[in-house]
Amino acid sequence: LMRRLLNQFIVAAFIAIIAAPPLANALGHDGADQEAENRALATFPALSLHWGDVRAFLPGLDAWFADHFAFRSTLVKWYGITRYLWMGVSSSPSVGVGSRGWLFFVDDGGIEDFTNASLLTEDALQNWRTTIVRAQRWCRARGIAYAFTILPDKGSIYPEFFPRTARRVTRLSRADQIFTAVSDTGAAIDVRQALMDEKRKVRVFQKTDTHWNSRGAYIGYKTIIEALRLQVPAIPPAKPESEFTARTRHIRGMDLAGMMGLTRVLGEEDLRFEENQKRQYVVVEPKGNIVEAGEARIVTEIPGSTLPRAVVFRDSFTSAMAPYFSEHFSRVVYIWRNDFAWQEVEREHPDVVLQEIVARHVQWFIPSPELIPDP
Repeated sequence: LMRRLLNQFIVAAFIAIIAAPPLANALGHDGADQEAENRALATFPALSLHWGDVRAFLPGLDAWFADHFAFRSTLVKWYGITRYLWMGVSSSPSVGVGSRGWLFFVDDGGIEDFTNASLLTEDALQNWRTTIVRAQRWCRARGIAYAFTILPDKGSIYPEFFPRTARRVTRLSRADQIFTAVSDTGAAIDVRQALMDEKRKVRVFQKTDTHWNSRGAYIGYKTIIEALRLQVPAIPPAKPESEFTARTRHIRGMDLAGMMGLTRVLGEEDLRFEENQKRQYVVVEPKGNIVEAGEARIVTEIPGSTLPRAVVFRDSFTSAMAPYFSEHFSRVVYIWRNDFAWQEVEREHPDVVLQEIVARHVQWFIPSPELIPDP
């Protein structure tokens, strides 16, 4: 009798657990927490008599329910907590748990960028050089200064905290190969040594985010501006540290913590580096936005300024650097792309073009020199 009652209890408990989320959803409880997971969650699919909507409804409903079933955010959080705090591992395959509270992005070429397991072939390296040289020649023929930079991932600046399950095959990286291949052009700007020097004084990357903090972004900006001034002396010198105030505030966990569902569990000290005076530039496109935003195209201007103009091809690593950078140009057009787009440059008639790519993207990005017209 006891075994029978136990079996009935187990079946009833199983049914209750399975039925609880859809029942709670029907009563209006939404288990989604977009802020905690730091990603866009699925929306409820369109319901109409259009055949395309009909075909997509059930897959869309499945995706919506997977993101919104009741108690989801609580379950995600506790799964992340048990994996991270009890076992010392990440609940997300995109995040590596390092030492002393450091998290690292190991997706999107991140782990390959750290290990240097696959270097560029001679053909691939020549393709990079041809692209950079061709972009430089195209710009030079129009009186435009051109510069190229590879911004480092966190693992190359803080290898001592990287997950110990990863081992470097060689100290030589793809970034090293490219910088060496174009060293004679005068176009390459390498910020890595400046960051290594600064990290001896202060932390230059976020612990729970993929990106550098504002102190690291300041060092990157300062190095790039001083290099650009060698080509365009009309660009004002980088602002000295005396014009900024260092502030520290405790914040919630950032993007890597969010990938583990631990935005509200993990936190860190955010090392801010803020200008003492009001910034001159304004964002004119999209109007009312901020220059740090992740828009495909952002334009800043300094009203009434006669300073040089710039076009920047970039990814997310430029976002924290852009507030410093925009103070040195009458107009800056930030375009989210890795390849050189001559049409955008021709449309803007800038004095300077900066092409930036984060190091981990070198693992999969193949530049296209054939897209740049021969000057």
